[in-house]
Amino acid sequence: MQPEPTRDDLAALVAARTPIIVLETDDEGGAVELVLRAASRPPGGRPPQPVFRWSVTDGLRRLDVDLGGAQRHNSEPPALLRTIADSVEPAVHVLLDLHPWFDDPVVVRLLKDVAQRPMGLRSTLVLVSRALVLPREVEHLAVRVPVSFPSPAERGLIVDRTVAAWSQVTGQVPHVDPRARELLVQRLAGLSRGEVARLAHGAVVDDGALTDRDVPVVERARFDALAADGVLSYEYATVAPGDLVGLDRVVRWLVLRRPAMDGTAPHLDAPRGVLLVGVQGCGKSLAARAAASILGVPLLRLDLAGVHDKYVGESERRLRDALAAADALAPCVLWVDEIEKAIATGDGDGGSARRVLGTLLTWLADRGHRVFVAATANDISALPPELVRKGRFDELFFVDLPDEGARDALLRLHAARRGLTLRGDEVPALVTASHGFSGAEVEQAVVAATYAAHARGVDLDAAAVLDELRATRPLSVVMAERLGALRAWAATRTVPAR
Repeated sequence: MQPEPTRDDLAALVAARTPIIVLETDDEGGAVELVLRAASRPPGGRPPQPVFRWSVTDGLRRLDVDLGGAQRHNSEPPALLRTIADSVEPAVHVLLDLHPWFDDPVVVRLLKDVAQRPMGLRSTLVLVSRALVLPREVEHLAVRVPVSFPSPAERGLIVDRTVAAWSQVTGQVPHVDPRARELLVQRLAGLSRGEVARLAHGAVVDDGALTDRDVPVVERARFDALAADGVLSYEYATVAPGDLVGLDRVVRWLVLRRPAMDGTAPHLDAPRGVLLVGVQGCGKSLAARAAASILGVPLLRLDLAGVHDKYVGESERRLRDALAAADALAPCVLWVDEIEKAIATGDGDGGSARRVLGTLLTWLADRGHRVFVAATANDISALPPELVRKGRFDELFFVDLPDEGARDALLRLHAARRGLTLRGDEVPALVTASHGFSGAEVEQAVVAATYAAHARGVDLDAAAVLDELRATRPLSVVMAERLGALRAWAATRTVPAR
């Protein structure tokens, strides 16, 4: 998402005297700046319109010309809207957080009066808030314009302005390393204009310079900002390919597509993603996390269940914001765990899950950025056909229970991590006893053996692991019927991951 289309759209809408424009964003300062820029340079050589800013705490203040203090007598919404309705000079009014008064019939009537004035007298109301649900009576008079993230050129301009402002205040000329500045501009992707300015200011104020030391600090702050709403988070710890025991086909598939993701083969189409289904505890999530290290890009985790909100329209907005941030951070891997639980629909959600699913499907089909989606699911029957079809994902892998070779490797791996080196003659009995175990169940058997050995005051050995394996009833036994049905379904519909 680039800033220029947003500004151009705003300029065209303002010049056309659009009655109501809606900007949904947390970045009020960035939104006001966009409106100022759009109104100052209208298309077709038209004269610029006056621009006013209103909030209930400050009242009405003109922005394009300094007329002194704000008009505090217009701080209440009804008084403000009456003033606009009576004005004979068209203008652009940026109204911050007007939505709490939408349940007032007088305010709604005044909004209609302002919006339906003759073209020669009509002002444009730009409503700015994090989330806006307009009254039904005025919805048809409004146009919603998405506020996009700043492009690299705009981020660079913000950084340069921040450096210049610091220099003007302190009277000092900060040292700016060109390479550090370039990296800083790259690392600030996915943030709003206000956040870019804040982090750039912090980098300069810290030591009066922009150097390589500022880059990791800014990068960490960026990822913390992304995780602020709990929907999108940066995963610092990825998984090495060697930890994907028995998933060799998935690893080979990913390795073949690395050049299209890391930029070494720009002529190749970027892979869209994989959907990993199968038995619980067999490495689906592990494979999703390992995809980032294999493809050589950062790993983001999308908590799809966390986007749901009780307010109508808020769930879709939170998802759109998270997906837009992922686009801005491309190339990256977007990990969606247990996707079927997040998009399950029901009669009691007011249609929220269906709208979230629709938003996700549209993005999966239309995205043009190098965002590789690694999604996992335990219950394939809960997924709608339109999500599973080709085009949303490149491949559908089935992760089954580990075979003998994989269980051998898993036993050695988890035992070694806990200080036990298994001898060659000890492993066959353990592999036989772990028949039908998932990878997670194999690991937990080794963990349980460490507790038992500690309680007896002895060192962990193969006999303790064998006892735990024999005492465990794996999921393949407890839920044999469901597992059998899942394997039968996957036999002719998916690609084996092993």
